[in-house]
Amino acid sequence: MFLTKENNIKWNVIGYAGIITIVLVLLGIFWFDKPLYLFMRNFDFKLWGLFNAVFDAKNWLIVSAVVMLFFYLKKIWKQKPSYKDEKSKFNLLVFCKDIFHKVRNSYAFYVFCSVLTAGVIGKVLKIIIGRARPIFYEALDMTGFFPFSTDWAFNSMPSGHTFASFAGLVMLGLLAPKIKWFTWSLAIIIGLSRVCYGAHWPTDVILGAFIGMVTADLVKAALKSKLVDGKKQLL
Repeated sequence: MFLTKENNIKWNVIGYAGIITIVLVLLGIFWFDKPLYLFMRNFDFKLWGLFNAVFDAKNWLIVSAVVMLFFYLKKIWKQKPSYKDEKSKFNLLVFCKDIFHKVRNSYAFYVFCSVLTAGVIGKVLKIIIGRARPIFYEALDMTGFFPFSTDWAFNSMPSGHTFASFAGLVMLGLLAPKIKWFTWSLAIIIGLSRVCYGAHWPTDVILGAFIGMVTADLVKAALKSKLVDGKKQLL
């Protein structure tokens, strides 16, 4: 999306996309958020509750960590590693390096790093922005911002499910282009579901999607695989 075929970041495209995102967020806050939110609430289905439970940022991290563990165990099953230093004593640093070396080229590692990075960025922005969730608008006709709040009720922007899902699913699409149409479409559906479900404003989702997409591209560029026999390979 923001990467060239050579895995280089298109900084100018990110800049333009960032400006467009900021403009849309401002327009939403002052104009279309409320009417669009009320319209999309008409499409609140039980399925969105399932999405809410499944595509949480924590679940993304847990699943990708479990998959990484599977890859690690699969590799050490074939070749038992040594975690001892020169003095034949267990060395935690050697152990950690061995794990990193064996899982760093797996899809799961890329997804884990992408979701974790997006999660840190998103959480910081949630606290700094402090936007009241739309539930206050439905119940009390109240909207507003309460900066530097750690309360869930005032951590609406950006959408956590959206930036985590875009970070994970866009990354999967980058790593496996043949299924990109599916992973990216699913990410969009998850984002839209957050508004239909009543958990977020439309602009919360827009900002979350932008964070997730950019994070996936930046992480992939930073963790690109080494050349193996003249070809890039992802295990």
